[in-house]
Amino acid sequence: MNRRNFNKLLIGSFALSLAACSSVTSVSLPKDKKRVVVVGGGFGGATAAKYIKKFDPSVEVILIEQNKEYYTCPFGNTVIGGINKLDYIKHDYETLKSKYKIEVIHAKVTKVDGATSTVILEDGTAIPYHRAVVSPGIDFKWEKGYVEGSELHSPHAYKAGPQTQLLHDQLAGMKKGGTYVMVAPPNPFRCPPGPYERISLVAHYLKNNNPTANILILDQKAKFSKQGLFMGGWNELYGNMIEWRSVKEGGKVVAVDPVKKLITTEWDGDKEEVQADVLNYIPSQKAGQLAFDSGLTDGDWCPVFAKTFESKKVKNVHVIGDASIAKPMPKSGFSANSQAKIAALQIVRLLKNQPAVNPPKFANTCYSLISPTYGITVAAVYEAHDDGMRKVKGAGGLSPGTADPSYRLQEATYAVAWYQNQTADMFR
Repeated sequence: MNRRNFNKLLIGSFALSLAACSSVTSVSLPKDKKRVVVVGGGFGGATAAKYIKKFDPSVEVILIEQNKEYYTCPFGNTVIGGINKLDYIKHDYETLKSKYKIEVIHAKVTKVDGATSTVILEDGTAIPYHRAVVSPGIDFKWEKGYVEGSELHSPHAYKAGPQTQLLHDQLAGMKKGGTYVMVAPPNPFRCPPGPYERISLVAHYLKNNNPTANILILDQKAKFSKQGLFMGGWNELYGNMIEWRSVKEGGKVVAVDPVKKLITTEWDGDKEEVQADVLNYIPSQKAGQLAFDSGLTDGDWCPVFAKTFESKKVKNVHVIGDASIAKPMPKSGFSANSQAKIAALQIVRLLKNQPAVNPPKFANTCYSLISPTYGITVAAVYEAHDDGMRKVKGAGGLSPGTADPSYRLQEATYAVAWYQNQTADMFR
């Protein structure tokens, strides 16, 4: 090889390397069909992808989810409390691919670019869409000494998976007569009854394995969802094992050392240090980072038009699930599933230039286990209007304050059936 050919080869190789580093792979839109790209494969995203295909099989649906396996937060508390193993809450996307012909891409999305109507992957690939659905879930506000990495010492377990297992392992390894401390977050946050179901199932575990242990809840709120029902169940099943302190009565947390598991509280100007043997710190929450990077947020959450869940910030992008502002609907798995179905229906109609369903109705039911045989429930129906979401009067309800054990057992049985049916509705 002479010098000239060597230099040509060197320059050519450099050019190819440069192109590989800087180019963005572009995937063209199909010419004969519409494409919807769904980002996030949880209760919102997986349901939306499936139901778009069910409502109109001709639509090309691409589901992008970073993880190949999805762990549900619902029933994660049964894993923490030793009732189920971690595999019980693990699900995959194989049926969505094989049965519903949804293209599933396991990759990280860095941005949903409304200006170019593309979803940008971490490797630079740009996937164009006619409409997009974004279900980014939650992220945390690192605060008061609880910073990123603190969850390795004092788990939040509010994103299911390894954190769920870690908190169970810490609970199982807690010294006899030790103290389990939960810091419960301020509103709004994912699954309003979730922290209190967790405490219930932690108490169930301790009653059977470490009966002299204590539980302390330091709550950053003055009250919580289904409070009367939870406290009635705690008193009935666990006696004085559980102590709840509201933000107004000694529960306000001003600092935390997650490694030492030491919490500083403040009440009427006085500070107190609380030592935990197991610390379950659940931070304040906000929409998933992707929502911020994509310009979908206003403050901590994503404003949407209630009838379609289309973003008020970015045209042709629909935001569903925990990240959306859908008050008075709670941020729950059932809400995300309900929102996903309505969004899917509206998207299919909009793609056909048909009018949106008006007014659409949504539902939410939150089952909570106080023990494996003691369940409680709250349910509501909602209707979307131009000025937002409204509760439908007279629909839904709450478990009775007094009920016999057979009633509580029935509700616990319904809770298990709900989980099995809901996850089948998402993934099967």
